Amino acid sequence: MTFKEKLQRRARKSVAQKALVKFSPYDIILAPVLTEKTYKQQEVANKYVFKVHSDANKNDIDAAIQYLYKVTPLKINVVNTAFKGRERRKLVKRAFKKAIVTLGEKEKIDFAV
Repeated sequence: MTFKEKLQRRARKSVAQKALVKFSPYDIILAPVLTEKTYKQQEVANKYVFKVHSDANKNDIDAAIQYLYKVTPLKINVVNTAFKGRERRKLVKRAFKKAIVTLGEKEKIDFAV
């Protein structure tokens, strides 16, 4: 296969498939954020919060959620959380990116498994 054929083959892939080439799904979704507020969002609005890689975008996150949890997100919001810490304190909360994923009414993610 020539280089030109490889480029044409890659160009035909969807955006979600291209996202999985850049990162693996396990590199994109780092961990679910499980707090009282996120539990309430899960019950009331069917929204799930994940800590994600700082270079990941919405397309990457969408593809990773579909691959890992076998659900289709309706909406994805991405938030960069700020660094929280002071100069003389020992405890510091590092900055990270989180994704708020909204699912359909009949879909849900079970973290207990």
